[in-house]
Amino acid sequence: MTTGVRRRMGVEERRQQLIGVALDLFSHRSPDDVSIDEIAAAAGISRPLVYHYFPGKLSLYEAALRRAAEDLAERFVEPPEGPLGARLLRVMGRFLSFVDEHGPGFSALMRGGPAVSAGGGCAVGTASTTNALIDSVRQAAYDQILAHLKVTAPSARLELVVRSWISLAESTALLWLDGRRIPRAELERQLVHDLVALTAVSAAHDEEMAALLREILAEEPADGPFAELIGRLVALAP
Repeated sequence: MTTGVRRRMGVEERRQQLIGVALDLFSHRSPDDVSIDEIAAAAGISRPLVYHYFPGKLSLYEAALRRAAEDLAERFVEPPEGPLGARLLRVMGRFLSFVDEHGPGFSALMRGGPAVSAGGGCAVGTASTTNALIDSVRQAAYDQILAHLKVTAPSARLELVVRSWISLAESTALLWLDGRRIPRAELERQLVHDLVALTAVSAAHDEEMAALLREILAEEPADGPFAELIGRLVALAP
């Protein structure tokens, strides 16, 4: 009869394990409500060993936020193949899947993070770190959307439209988390519609944006989300 021997983790492997455990706990509850003791227990190690790898809850929370931000930014990466509407639907599907899976953690990230001290109690916040991570996610999303639009030098109006849409997606997701009263699939489609709607409003005032909109719609199939929005709007006209 053989006896199982628990493998000893290396320093970096243990750090990554602790970050993953902390992120999972922070994703389902407010980080202020998660203690170092809980993180240690979930990782199967002692409280002092957690402090061996991280100075305290603050540094562990920031590491978990960084991993979450990297994951969220990757959700916007999509191969530039096929109609734009279908691509954006897949992106929004992954985005809202992240929001759904990491509700409290996503809220904390987008609202500036809770105040956590090195010892685990409420104290100095992590606003500067959190803001930098949020900005990195927003920039990654912005760059990806421009890549999908095949634009390398965006006009002032296009930058306004894309950045406004990213902010709208964030605020919509935060509101949706409060009860999830709209089916997720419907919200994914609505967010895609929001982008083309913002583009259309800008196109009404600018010929360059109008040309971009015509190019987008010319490549959209009859059953695509952009064509669907146009059909719905036409049906509303008297």
